[in-house]
Amino acid sequence: MSLPMIFLHGWGQSKQVWHRQMEAFPEALFLNLPGHGDTAEDSNWIEAVGNQLPDSPSMIVGWSMGGMVAMQLALQYPEKIAGLVLVSTTPLFCQQEGWESGCNSELFEAFENGVQSNSAKTMSRFFAMMLHGNELSRSEYNQIAREAIDRSTPPSITTLKTGLEYLAKTDLRKALGKLNQPTFIVHGSDDAIIPVAAGQFLAEHIPDSQWHIFEQCGHAPFLTHTNEFNELAERWCLTI
Repeated sequence: MSLPMIFLHGWGQSKQVWHRQMEAFPEALFLNLPGHGDTAEDSNWIEAVGNQLPDSPSMIVGWSMGGMVAMQLALQYPEKIAGLVLVSTTPLFCQQEGWESGCNSELFEAFENGVQSNSAKTMSRFFAMMLHGNELSRSEYNQIAREAIDRSTPPSITTLKTGLEYLAKTDLRKALGKLNQPTFIVHGSDDAIIPVAAGQFLAEHIPDSQWHIFEQCGHAPFLTHTNEFNELAERWCLTI
């Protein structure tokens, strides 16, 4: 790699979700967002992650909510970020009037209610939806779930609520034109959490961006289309 790579995970997960990238990019930095994995809770996620960025310019790979955080980091710390890889992410998570490319409001409310009631099924349902759209056997699904989920240090209810609040309130649509870093946007064609149209919107509004769709793919292409994802990310990062 010509530049250091930093990987940011999504809501309710941890850096463990990138285990297949840890093998491919052993020199990369895999960060837990505040309150996830072994990281202490912090109310200011952008500053907390920003304080962990190397002083030299890096490439940030952000997935889902981690992609939203990555875009905010690029705006707040432009001197530390040379480029972005945005994976299955969006400038605005929830659907609203004038924005049909977000997460279905009923689905989001179901996750809110599940977290509020501390339902053990909530995260299992979310993980299943992440892989919806992929042609996986039961054994393949179970292996991915077994390897990608950090069961030893699950996020607290407070952390999950903080993440949902972040997703509900963050709107980056008007800021996309200010992103000056080269950006590679990838999305699954059958993403059941963030519609592929959200990735297309990013590609149309981030000035220096490229766009790739993984066919027959859900919300986590780096888990289900690992070799293709790793090759694309490496090839693109080497051009920056």
